[in-house]
Amino acid sequence: MKQPTLPFWQVWNVSFGFLGVQLGFALQNANVSRVLSDLGADLHSLSLFWLAAPIMGLLVQPIVGAASDRTWNKIGRRKPFILGGALAAALGMFLMPNASIFVAFLAPMLFGGIILALMDGAFNVTMQPFRALVSDMVPDQQRTLGYSIQALLINIGAVIGSILPFVLTNVIGLDNTAEKGQVAETVTWAFYIGGTALLGTVLWTCFRTKEYAPDDYNRYKKITVEKPTVKFSLAKRLAAFWQLFIHMPKTMRQLALVQFFSWFSLFIMWVYSGPAIAQYIWGIESKWFDPVYLHTLDTIPEDIAAAKGAAGDWVGIIFAAYSLFAAFFSIVLTRIANRFGRKLTYSLSLLAGGLGYISFLLFQNAEIVHVNLLLTQIDIPQGALNLLIPMIGIGIAWAAILAMPYAILSSSLPADKTGVYMGIFNFTIAAPQIVSGLVAGQILKYVFDNQAINIIVLAGVSMILGAIAVYFVEDNGDEIVELDVQGH
Repeated sequence: MKQPTLPFWQVWNVSFGFLGVQLGFALQNANVSRVLSDLGADLHSLSLFWLAAPIMGLLVQPIVGAASDRTWNKIGRRKPFILGGALAAALGMFLMPNASIFVAFLAPMLFGGIILALMDGAFNVTMQPFRALVSDMVPDQQRTLGYSIQALLINIGAVIGSILPFVLTNVIGLDNTAEKGQVAETVTWAFYIGGTALLGTVLWTCFRTKEYAPDDYNRYKKITVEKPTVKFSLAKRLAAFWQLFIHMPKTMRQLALVQFFSWFSLFIMWVYSGPAIAQYIWGIESKWFDPVYLHTLDTIPEDIAAAKGAAGDWVGIIFAAYSLFAAFFSIVLTRIANRFGRKLTYSLSLLAGGLGYISFLLFQNAEIVHVNLLLTQIDIPQGALNLLIPMIGIGIAWAAILAMPYAILSSSLPADKTGVYMGIFNFTIAAPQIVSGLVAGQILKYVFDNQAINIIVLAGVSMILGAIAVYFVEDNGDEIVELDVQGH
């Protein structure tokens, strides 16, 4: 029996929760370093807190993905995990900006780190079954439509989440300055709104989507349910997995090197963009990010607090900009790759991103200019406004990173092992972020004397090395594989 096609709005409903989940991710990416810094984390320790994200992704996604494959209950197959993850993620978003309230139990900075791990784990619990839900519910002939809607909602969520604190400051009029050991009002309310939106959109999907019963699902997907076979021990399963790992296709090993340089760079950007532009463009000395120094003060001077708040808000704007540029480039990415080849397209895209990072050095101009952003008018340093230029290159790189390695990889995988190798390939996303988290803070402290702009330049060098590494990748595909991929 053929799987029935879905009305447009049903396809929309299946993916609608992605908007809220990505909104939460974007808020986290743009503001967690700011929150942890306000709560007392020093610059070189920020990357250690951020290790929660790749570690949780590495641990949670494979486990939850496998568990949701085997789950069938009254709520559904994927929806129990989606709903549970959304509830936990929303709770984390409500608690994160209130870490200072729990000082009687834990140091605010430590509490914030724990909540960050909770949010990351919950985001991953929600995201993996969400991707599977789209695959389950949308028939093959509507797959392009389904993933197009998914990509649209993800990018809308990313833009809204990134600019939310800025809008709350400059349109609503909330205070974006943080008292010593506190979180700015705009960030607090942004997390409240983000948590509510996340929960609301996920509930919409859960209530408006009815998953297929097991028998219907197996019939639509042409799955023959076999009788249970002998179960192998954990040791044998791990041994089999290890054999697959060490005998991975050559192209996959080559892409792993490209992935290492790419994701090493991205992790640095997410962690250190805020401190970098606060120091380099707003002129805030590194001592104002040092908790030991701040501990000697009763209050933070108003001008310093205001500058840090403005810089933190602007990070959201530039992150929204690269997400927007990535969305636009994704529309033409396949066409460009078809004409010029996947490797050349991939390499030049990473080169654009690397040059974008390095070009931060060109935009130190502190002259105040008046800018009309349609929603509001603000006065900011010229250098901050000019940062929108490198976001074009970074957006191009981001779009390519989300699609091109998977398109190249898919041509080299054996058909009967595509799923497990795609799972293994997720290691090439998590591992470089873990390495970056362990070493970037030490490099910043001992090599760059806590001048965060230099670590952004290092990210650019790493991205360019990734562009060079693409040259050594063997692309066995004769045709361009159009693949819609979204991930963190």
